[in-house]
Amino acid sequence: MKFNADQKLLDFIQKKVSKIERFDEKVSDVTVTLSLLEKPENKSVKLHVQVIGGSLLVERTGRSFEEAVNECVDAMKEKIVRNKEKRNEA
Repeated sequence: MKFNADQKLLDFIQKKVSKIERFDEKVSDVTVTLSLLEKPENKSVKLHVQVIGGSLLVERTGRSFEEAVNECVDAMKEKIVRNKEKRNEA
């Protein structure tokens, strides 16, 4: 289902996603994909982050895009920290 995100949502996503880079200086690219699904919690967010040595992906659904973005960013922070710790151990 196609839709146009309003500027308020885009600004919210930019603000949240910009915090990801603080957790690892090796983050080179961040992609956010928004989708509408056909179920009650129909807002889907995919967060794809490129880091040195690979990429990380998190996907969450929620009642609002803001809720799903918050959950994605929280989960991605944990993934990035674990990934960075593994790199430092090697």
